[in-house]
Amino acid sequence: MSCLQTIQDYALRSVGIGERLLPKSDITLCEQVTLIGSGLIWNIYFGALALLFGFFLATGLALARNARNPLLRKPADWFIFVFRGSPLFIQFFLAYEAFVLLPRAGFDLNLGFVEITLATSWLTKAWAGALIVLFLNTAAYSGEIFHGALRSIPKGDVEAADAYGLHGFSRFRRVIWPTMLRLAWPAYTNEAIFLFHATTLVYFSGFPAWRQKGDALYYASYFADKTFNPFIPYPIVAGYFILVTLVIILIFGAINRHLNRHLPQTARPKMKFRLQVIR
Repeated sequence: MSCLQTIQDYALRSVGIGERLLPKSDITLCEQVTLIGSGLIWNIYFGALALLFGFFLATGLALARNARNPLLRKPADWFIFVFRGSPLFIQFFLAYEAFVLLPRAGFDLNLGFVEITLATSWLTKAWAGALIVLFLNTAAYSGEIFHGALRSIPKGDVEAADAYGLHGFSRFRRVIWPTMLRLAWPAYTNEAIFLFHATTLVYFSGFPAWRQKGDALYYASYFADKTFNPFIPYPIVAGYFILVTLVIILIFGAINRHLNRHLPQTARPKMKFRLQVIR
């Protein structure tokens, strides 16, 4: 089988398109690169959607933590504390077990004029259940980052907004929110990078890979077991994630330059990236 034929057969294998059976003998380098790359589709899916939805929840959590009303502040404090204080692996495991314990047939919801059944079985699927966990986890970490940036906004900026007659939501949208993002963006970029790396835990924490539709690390582990040689599939996974990291750096770097476009060139903060060994 040529490498081109292998790509046609397995490039979309992780989403159920292509050959159903995985190679079991005489495994080639092209098959490993193709299938692991196919699994990366799921890592990008989990990371991109969790980051997108988590961004908005993180903004709300930061504002709630900064509120004077304890009814807003305390729930945000505890939400962030719980998700930052517990390992992500355990969060995946507990979430899956909780979703399994829900009635598989669903909940009956009586609206008076009609009764409908809310299905819950889809929550045990990785595409939904694991995404929810990643969304809540990154929202907690990002919320803490945004809260720190919110408290670091110079008072002069807020006073200047008041002097120009900006109040309420107008002041938040034009002054507070952009300044908060500008201050938080370098740290938020590191969180985005780690989130994509954390997606490799999905199929090793409780959520099963139905019909062998897994992520990049799932296929790397499969090849390592079949070939008894982990020094080929795992470096391939690392190479793919290095490429993903470079793309994130380029995209977030462009956004960072846009957020700081009004500052002089010498005053613009530079992006710094740190290796985060443990969550």
